[in-house]
Formats: sequence, C-alpha cells, structure tokens
Amino acid sequence: YAALKPFRVAPDLPVPPHINKPDYYETGDPRAERTSVAKDVPPVLTFEQSERMRRACRVGREILDAAHRIVKVGVTTDEIDRVVHDVTIEAGAYPAPLHYHNFPKSVCTSVNEVVCHGIPDLRELQDGDIVNVDVSAVVDGMHADLNETFTVGNVADDKKALVKATYDSLFKAIAMCKPGAFYRDIGGVISKHVNGCGFQVDKTYCGHGIGEYFHCAPNVPHYANNKAKFSMKPGHCFTIEPMINAGGWKDTHWPDGWTAVTRDGKPSAQFEHTLLVNETGVEILTARLPTSPPLWWEKQAA
Repeated sequence: YAALKPFRVAPDLPVPPHINKPDYYETGDPRAERTSVAKDVPPVLTFEQSERMRRACRVGREILDAAHRIVKVGVTTDEIDRVVHDVTIEAGAYPAPLHYHNFPKSVCTSVNEVVCHGIPDLRELQDGDIVNVDVSAVVDGMHADLNETFTVGNVADDKKALVKATYDSLFKAIAMCKPGAFYRDIGGVISKHVNGCGFQVDKTYCGHGIGEYFHCAPNVPHYANNKAKFSMKPGHCFTIEPMINAGGWKDTHWPDGWTAVTRDGKPSAQFEHTLLVNETGVEILTARLPTSPPLWWEKQAA
C-alpha cells in the first residue's frame, strides 16, 4: 500500500449569521456538553425530542448522500467538505465537526488507512481508494451522526470485502438492539463477524449517546469483552460506528492531532447509524433512502 501523507488543508468555510452556532464555534470548547449530566447518564428522549431527532437525522442522511454523489477519481476531500458544508447550511443546519475541539473543517473524510477523523484536504482521490465520509449536522438543537465508506473507481477485492464486512457487522449489531439489551454486548457481535472475515476491530474509538449533545452517555465499544455500562431503554439514542481494520487493530495519529491511521498502513473501513430505542427494538434514524446512491455491492446487483 502506498502510504497516505498529510496534505495541504484549505481554510474553513464561513457560517452565515442566521445559522445557530454551538458554544464551541468561537472557543473550540464544547463546554455545555462537557459539563452536562448527559455525560454520565444516558438521556431518555421525550416524544418531542425524538421527533426533532428524526428530522435532524433525515437532513444528515440527505447531506451524506449529496457527498456520496460527487465521489469519484480526481475529486479532493476538500471538495467533499464544501458540498457537505453548503448542503448543511442550505438546510438551515450547523456542521457539528466545525471547531469542535478545534477541528478545522465541516466533515471528516478518512481515506484508505485512515481509521477516522481525517481532515479534508487538497489531495485528489485516486483509482482504487476507499473513502469514509462522516457527517454530523445540528438541526433545531438536535445532532445527527452517520457515515459510510465509498469505493473510488476500480477497487481491489480485498478492500471491497473489508467495506462489506464492516457494513454487515453494523447491521448484525443493530439486530440485537432492544430494551434490556446490554451496550457491552454489541462489541461481541461485531467482533465475531469481522474476525470470521479475517479483520480486526479498532479498539480506540467507540459509538456514543447523541441528541441535544454531539457526544454523551452511553459509551458503545465495538470490541468483545468490554466493560461498557448500562442497558438499553426506550428513548435512548446512540450511534454504532465500527471501524474495522484489514490488518491489526492498533492505530496511531498524525501530527495534526486528529487523523487516526492504522499502525501497519493497511486499510480501514467504517459505517455508522444513529439509533433510537423503541418498545420492541430500535429505529434507524439515519437509514438509507430509496434515493440514496448505491454502495459497491448494490451497484453490482443493479
């Protein structure tokens, strides 16, 4: 694999005055989130909050689909950032990554061996790349969070298998979610599937509670035998977002403090949905729409 290197990053894009901005827009510090009780106890969403969450997640889905539509050889991740930013602003929403703990852009784009939190830059996507686009939008005070991994041009079969195994592991995890299920059991389901495919779960990053805050309780690890607290209750809202590595699970970081890459340089894939626990299971708030562009295996089936 040709190792990815840090590339030039363009300035962040402006947010117009009519868009509501979070506390961290000016300071880089999400103080309200950091000091909230939701950090320690999973919030139970009211009916009204759940409705707002559905709307936010529908907007998030449409933003990610807009980004997916421009992914091709020669496009830069900076251009993906511009599409995400513009579509978010058009929807009257705020791109949550922007200035969160001083993150410099409006979306995370993670190419090849980047596990997560890649900063959009001026490198052009190349034939054979995979790229994860992780969108978070704040709509009417609620956060949507979702991501998908896309193939660029003609991608090697082993990379395509990694992408598909990651997607399948997410859906196996979603299938076990219902009231009374333990958050700590999600990781076992994901690990069993991907280990059977010859891949490893990155243990550094987890899913998380979401709603009024970008990140809150519960913590949702994707690896087996974790010690996560809490069981699911109706009204709990959280993400599952496995990062699956083709080689070893360990990662390291670029000097930018954000970009996580596999230590062995082998590729990593990720998919994420935001989920709301109901009386019988979970609702996938960020579910794909009939208009969503196809993922690689859906293209082949079409």
